[in-house]
Amino acid sequence: MELSDELIAEISYVQASQYRTKVMKALGGEVKMPSRIGKDTGIKTSHVSSLLYGLKKLGLVECINPEVRKGRLYRLTDKGRKVVENMDNFD
Repeated sequence: MELSDELIAEISYVQASQYRTKVMKALGGEVKMPSRIGKDTGIKTSHVSSLLYGLKKLGLVECINPEVRKGRLYRLTDKGRKVVENMDNFD
């Protein structure tokens, strides 16, 4: 499968930071709160939240309950799943 330049650029952006890479892989196909992602990756929850914000702006993750203040749930978007699926091709 031929990857678009946009997808390659997004993979590169994620892989430029080991923290972004860990957060994306931790989400995988699951729905998680930032605190769970933090426990799974060893990254402080406050840093996970700022990473999620950046990934959300790129359309790689989405919050499925943005109306709540505590206990927000995040998952990968279709684009985010494609990034995770293809990250190993660029190690």
